[in-house]
Amino acid sequence: MSEQKVADPGPLGLAGFAMTTFCLSSANAGLWKGAGLTAAVSLALFYGGIAQFAAGMWEFARKNTFGALAFTSYGAFWLGLYAFINFNGGLKVVGGLGVYLLAWTIFTAYMLIASLRTNLGLIAVFLVLEVTFVFLTIGNWGAGHANMVKIGGWLGLLTAALAWYCSAAGVINETYGKTVLPLGPRG
Repeated sequence: MSEQKVADPGPLGLAGFAMTTFCLSSANAGLWKGAGLTAAVSLALFYGGIAQFAAGMWEFARKNTFGALAFTSYGAFWLGLYAFINFNGGLKVVGGLGVYLLAWTIFTAYMLIASLRTNLGLIAVFLVLEVTFVFLTIGNWGAGHANMVKIGGWLGLLTAALAWYCSAAGVINETYGKTVLPLGPRG
């Protein structure tokens, strides 16, 4: 087997996703009086957006279609959310965020199916992310669904923890040259 010309971008993509998801989900869960939203918006542009998008491009170089699509798309999700929040008054349009999240719920559903050929860690990330998006979509569809957003926030915190674990496993296992944090190989 030939040596890769590009280091594994997976831990970077997962870390960018995890940290940004953690901050936004803390706001959705009602923690820290909204400070998580301020942190999430900055992270959405740089770490969740640009860094994760770059990880997706590097996955293309490694010929990893799943990783390329996942990281590029979720990087674009964060960049799009940044634009949604900061331009054109996106949060003022009733149901607008619900429509945005519905599209990502659909995308995540088929990425969940594709993840079934990866490892148990990523399957868990995509499964909980799918449920998170379902709750957030319903919660942002119109008005009066604050509890659905709050549940989505707590599920998002779990999603972030799982993604951080997968990121840590990727970098720690590669650095140590052995499995320190198991991911449960599947496919």
